[in-house]
Amino acid sequence: MSLLIRNITVVNATHRAEQMDVWMKDGKIAQIAQHIDAHTTQQLDGSGKFLLPGFIDMHIHGSAQMDTMDASDKGLHLMAQSLLKEGTTSFLATTITQSYDRIERALAVIAQFQSQPDEAELLGIHIEGPFVSKKRAGAQPLEYMVQPDMEVFQKWQALSGQKIKQITIAPEEPNGMAAVQAIAASGVVVSIGHADATFEQMKEAVRLGATQGTHLYNQMRPFHHRDPGVVGGVLLLDALKAELIVDFIHAHQGAVEMAYRLKGADGIILITDGMRAKGMPYGDYDLGGQVVHVTATGAHLANGALAGSILTMNQAVCNMQQVTNCTWEELVKMSSFNAAQQLQLAAKGQLVEGYDADAVIMDQHCSLQHTIKAGHIMYSAI
Repeated sequence: MSLLIRNITVVNATHRAEQMDVWMKDGKIAQIAQHIDAHTTQQLDGSGKFLLPGFIDMHIHGSAQMDTMDASDKGLHLMAQSLLKEGTTSFLATTITQSYDRIERALAVIAQFQSQPDEAELLGIHIEGPFVSKKRAGAQPLEYMVQPDMEVFQKWQALSGQKIKQITIAPEEPNGMAAVQAIAASGVVVSIGHADATFEQMKEAVRLGATQGTHLYNQMRPFHHRDPGVVGGVLLLDALKAELIVDFIHAHQGAVEMAYRLKGADGIILITDGMRAKGMPYGDYDLGGQVVHVTATGAHLANGALAGSILTMNQAVCNMQQVTNCTWEELVKMSSFNAAQQLQLAAKGQLVEGYDADAVIMDQHCSLQHTIKAGHIMYSAI
């Protein structure tokens, strides 16, 4: 099977090329040129449309009634399949603060998980909690929060089959800085979140290897002009990429614009923080053993705390363009390229020959038309 897309604008993080042909074969991008004469089994006219790398969601708990913490192989497959409808071709299955037993059951299932061709690729695991601050709990259950523990982390990494790729941690907690240093040295992305650190502690965490901030503005020590806090640290420290949930619920449009002006597209990673209600009707759902009320105003616990989102990646991309008027190239940086760089993915986040044939086709109005996974059209909106 091979796919030839004709006459499309190919967009990468640093440039775009108009009226190009793109040939995808055996799951890879075989050729990009102005005219390709290839015998293919499928052709697609891309006139007036844009080809972007498939979206990478580094922070998603669930979708389609399924959640990472269900510890269900079938559930992970259903979740991965559903993500193609929003242009997400790769993701990190994200855990939540819970008992060690429940976290370990989820890790053991993911260790054995094999992505199928008709699904978004599960790249690995994002551990969110339990090594976080009770002062910034949000929807993370307080009773299971503990101090960072390297023995536990190493046990989990072995149990997962070395699939933990990112961890959210509060560096100001006891043993926090040592954990930041050791985990970063092991090649895992250390993201500061659900944290009450001071600006000085943020700088120390960066010095020790932290490179990301988890869902900017949410459950972080807020900015104050005499103590910039975690929010100020994420915004001002260039070494940190900022995860951003652009649903206009987790962050006001003005806050989104501020992040864009201060971090630039190079410093932002769009995420959904999606939970099991994503793509489902409004109603009551579970997150980490807690009831979440999902309405048009978002996903909330009974106490009003935000509990993940029902945002899709394609909507996040369009919302970002709407607020900032950023370029298509900048959208690629924020929706795939930066994530691929953080995760050290050798063949994703760019549309170049030899890379994985994971892509999305969008029209000029930022509407998702097709999702392509490994060179196959897996979702069509038209």
